[in-house]
Amino acid sequence: MITVEEAKHIILENTQDFGIEEIPFLEAAGRVLKEDIVADRDFPPFNRVAMDGIAINHRFFEYGVRDFKIEGIQPAGAPQQTMENAAHCYEVMTGAVLPNNCDTVIRYEDVSVNTLMATVNIDDITENQNIHAQGSDKKKDTILIKKNTIISAAEIGVLATVGKATVKVAKQPKVLIVSTGDELVDVNKNPLDHQIRRSNVYTLVSLLNNLKIPAETAHITDEKSVLKEKIESYLKEYDVLLFSGAVSKGKFDFLPEVLDELDVQKLFHRVSQRPGKPFWFGTTDNCNVFAFPGNPVSTFVNCLVYFYPWYKKSVGVSSVKKTAILTEDISFKPNLTCFLQAKLTSEKGQVYATPIQGNGSGDLASLVEADGFIELPKTEEVEFKKGSVFPIIRYR
Repeated sequence: MITVEEAKHIILENTQDFGIEEIPFLEAAGRVLKEDIVADRDFPPFNRVAMDGIAINHRFFEYGVRDFKIEGIQPAGAPQQTMENAAHCYEVMTGAVLPNNCDTVIRYEDVSVNTLMATVNIDDITENQNIHAQGSDKKKDTILIKKNTIISAAEIGVLATVGKATVKVAKQPKVLIVSTGDELVDVNKNPLDHQIRRSNVYTLVSLLNNLKIPAETAHITDEKSVLKEKIESYLKEYDVLLFSGAVSKGKFDFLPEVLDELDVQKLFHRVSQRPGKPFWFGTTDNCNVFAFPGNPVSTFVNCLVYFYPWYKKSVGVSSVKKTAILTEDISFKPNLTCFLQAKLTSEKGQVYATPIQGNGSGDLASLVEADGFIELPKTEEVEFKKGSVFPIIRYR
């Protein structure tokens, strides 16, 4: 049995490159960018009027001029005009190009305007005010979004601005989520007294959906020959197989044996942690296999702790470690790493974790009460003190 740290290391040493694909930019939210996005021109591309009002040449205001003859109007979206007489003014609209021979914009609220003249009613005017200067945000050829950024709505706007109708992103792995067990029926079925509905596969589908990974699902009964036949084809067809169940020491837990017979290289089986100790991980030349224990909390936490970082490293994204302060003393006797469900709150920039005492790894409903897991290290110590800081894995 290996430690959590050893398991993480092995998994991160076995990442995959799924390649790159080019997709419409509006479909790219949540995906991992695989090219630098460069400014195709200055941002903004011209001296942009930032307020509706009048544009003047500031030196005439300094000379004491307060009444300016209106020479014309510069609307947004129109080509740049030129003020012929520097002592005049131009009416300008927000977003318009600043007319030539103007260097200052005074908002309408500070002037009186009639058909021919604009009178400035204030004395505090600053040269270049209310002008968004060309290139003041970013210069042409500046990298606006770096490769390996996770694309959000903010990046979508930038992609549109620079004319990137399509964008290169990390290709997603082809994933199959497999449940096993004769006791499971589908969500739309009425289970018999000795049966339960499949839930783990749909939890995993949702967790992968958070990463924008589309996943297929399958179910295999507890019959070794059927397991072997189906898994043999799955290994050839998919980049990743995620199993839930059949990896412990039960009479019908055939999965480790079947994977061995199919020449999947076992890299470890059993991790010194709770929940999720029977976790199995292995590889073939083209497929990585994550076989999680079947108890719901075990499946849930193992996906977050192991699959998420593996996927992020595979597509070039760094995993950010987060911590929280324990709000009460906790006693945990086994010398194992403990992933303890916790309610997470923030106060004055600090994150606090209050443990949720569920009813073991089969208590699926307890996940609803928590926001994440706090990771208590494998140690001879029994008590973890209030105020101590530990890593957290947040799912809400």
